[in-house]
Amino acid sequence: MDGGNQTEVSEFLLLGISENPEEQQIQFWMFLVMYLVTVVGNVLIILAISSDPRLHTPMYFFLANLSFTDLCFVTNTIPKMLVNLQSENKTISYAECLTQLYFLVSLVALDNLILAVMAYDRYVAICRPLHYTTAMSPGLCVLLLLSCWVLSVIYGLIHTLLMTRVTFCGSQKIHYIFCEMYVLLRIACSDTQVNHTALIATGCFIFLTPLGFMIMSYVRIVRAILRIPSATGKYKAFSTCASHLTVVALFYGTLAMVYLQPLHSYSMKDSVATVMYAVVTPMMNPFIYSLRNKDMHGALARLLLGKAFQRLT
Repeated sequence: MDGGNQTEVSEFLLLGISENPEEQQIQFWMFLVMYLVTVVGNVLIILAISSDPRLHTPMYFFLANLSFTDLCFVTNTIPKMLVNLQSENKTISYAECLTQLYFLVSLVALDNLILAVMAYDRYVAICRPLHYTTAMSPGLCVLLLLSCWVLSVIYGLIHTLLMTRVTFCGSQKIHYIFCEMYVLLRIACSDTQVNHTALIATGCFIFLTPLGFMIMSYVRIVRAILRIPSATGKYKAFSTCASHLTVVALFYGTLAMVYLQPLHSYSMKDSVATVMYAVVTPMMNPFIYSLRNKDMHGALARLLLGKAFQRLT
């Protein structure tokens, strides 16, 4: 394609959820509080796990990386959103938009893959407890995490590079809170068939395959739990999976609200579901994993209270 046919768009307008100034002020403080809670919550999870030797296990290793991913995810989107809510200039440059898109796509994929690895960890812990130490060795854990990162980086690069082939013309207004894949494809004025095909093909591999793996893992986990003779043993085994299952349900539930619809029916003004997966889910994860987890309670207490807590215990 020659240079004259390339997009002339140098920036977009991120109009957000509402253009009403009063509503924007409410949104600013709401998103600011949610962002601070998300940052503090996920940083505390990371610090508690890294500082407590009792939590240096595969499950908490992956949990710390999940918190790090969520921390990067919200930092990629919310600060720009807050600036736009306080400014009359709501522009985002073409390069900045693609950068935001790359990290958004990559980090969502990474979240998904880490959740799948965590499901495997729970499967080994419950269904093969005698082999857990060798099956989930530190070397394998690092290798699994590295594989998640590599696949996520490749996934993000594929879609970002394909987006650079798309031509934009006419309206540059994005009625959304950030540069999102479906929204950009919706306002494109060139053929996006290649992008759609890539979304379906890579989406099945990155999202549906791990989801299927998680479902199979939990089918086996449930079977193993049902074979446990005592009710106490069943409850203890299930409690180790409850937090992960809740996070998986929240993650896939909010993604389904956004993406399980045809592109032509995708509404740029319907941002409620997007706020759920982009803001609420990363904020809730630390609470879900620490709410009923005694080990995490103890680690957080030792982290926050230090020697005073140690003397009490």
